[in-house]
Parts: sequence; C-alpha cells; structure tokens
Amino acid sequence: MPPLLVKVEAPTRLVAIGDLHGDFQATQKVLRIAGLTDAKDAWIGGKATLVQTGDVLDRGDGEAQIFALLFALRDQAKAAGGRVVLMNGNHEIMNAQGDLRYVTPGAAAAFGPDRKAAFAPGSKWASQLAELPIIAQIDGTVFAHGGVLPQHARYGIAKINAEAKAWLLGQTPSLPPTMRGPDSPIWTRLYSTGEAAARCATLGQTLDLLKAKRLVVGHTVQPGGPTSDCDGRVWRIDVGMSAHYGGEPAALEIVGDKVRVLTAH
Repeated sequence: MPPLLVKVEAPTRLVAIGDLHGDFQATQKVLRIAGLTDAKDAWIGGKATLVQTGDVLDRGDGEAQIFALLFALRDQAKAAGGRVVLMNGNHEIMNAQGDLRYVTPGAAAAFGPDRKAAFAPGSKWASQLAELPIIAQIDGTVFAHGGVLPQHARYGIAKINAEAKAWLLGQTPSLPPTMRGPDSPIWTRLYSTGEAAARCATLGQTLDLLKAKRLVVGHTVQPGGPTSDCDGRVWRIDVGMSAHYGGEPAALEIVGDKVRVLTAH
C-alpha cells in the first residue's frame, strides 16, 4: 500500500482492530476471531482488507512479535489480493519522540540495546513507522487513532500523512503542528468522551468534508467491546484487549453498508 494513500478501491470485506499494546497473544486471537489468520498465523483472509489503528507499542512485552506478524501478513495479504493497512497511534509517535514512559521492562531491549535511538526520527524503526499513515480513507470509511476533526479534513489527509512521514524520516526538525496537542488526529478523544450533540455535529462536518459515511477510531478503551454513536457514523474499537487492560479481543467488520462486531462468543 502506498504510504500516503487516502482513498483505495473498496474491498469486499473490511476488518478493523484497535489498540494491541504489546500483547502478542491477544493479537493472534483477534486475527483468528476475524477469520484472517489460521492456527499458524498465516493469512487466510483472501481479498479482505485489515486496518490496525495504531498503538502496537507500549504497555506489553510482545511489541516486536506483533510488528513481525503484521508485516508478514501485509506481504501475504498482498499476494492473495487483500491488503493490510497499519497505522500510527500516539504511542508510536511518543516512542519516536523519545517518550518511553510506557515501555515495559520486558520490551525495553526488543528493538536493540538503545530503545530511544532505535525509534528516533531517521532511524530504522522510525523509517518503518514513516510508511504508516496517520489518517486513512477506504471507500466510505475514515480511520484514525484518535479521530479526524473538520480542521484536519480541510488541511488535507495527504498533507498530514506527508508531514508526519517527513518528520519520522528525519527530514524535518520537529513534530508537525497538526500532530501536537489534544486535538491532533492521534490524541483527540472528542468522539469517545465529548458531549454527544457537539461530537455528532463535529463528526457530521468532518464526514461531509471527506465525503465519507463513517469514522473508526481507537485510543479510548471501551470496556464492553466496540461501541458506536451518532447513528452508526462513528465506531470506537479500542476494547482494551491487551493484558494491561484485561479486555476481550474484538474486531469490527464492514461489508458494504453492514457493520458488525466480531467476538469469540
């Protein structure tokens, strides 16, 4: 997938999973629940598209294993006519900023002896993160870790992705302004915790600007599983499935205009 892709051909089946936070076993489980991998962690999803909305890093020991699996599935899906879209969350950007507060002792050396250097802009790992978008739009569905606000839509998805990529590659000296603060696409919690009428009105403006049907976000834990609001126009898929939070793995499936939650039960 081209790193700055905004819109892609509509898949026959679209599956989204939220924050994984270093829990490799939960990652394996949710991919199997979604029918995308077999017992050997190989892609069986055919032409389906998988979107992972960021926060692979921090809070768990299995970060490197998760990235290895997701990168392998990306290649396998492509060969099968499917697609794996991996995204940056706030914890990926925090690691690139050198903010390692949430790295577990077991994961500290998973990417080499100097974690901060491993993720610093321009490094090997930051360069891999640079290939992952901040915002993606697939057919009528928009994805972001925290959310997309009208000002982001007006500024331009491709421009936001390009600026984040340039910073991660070490081509610009500081994190782009659009990536900073509580209203950035990786940090906003408006669609998860904001006042209902205000968030739905803001969402309506955003979707109209992007000519989209719905927004899918992670970032804010939904203890009982994925939740929706604003007449199904926003879905919140961070279910706290990592051991740190103790939630149950769940995924979101979109086929045409039909959206459903996938669980083990």
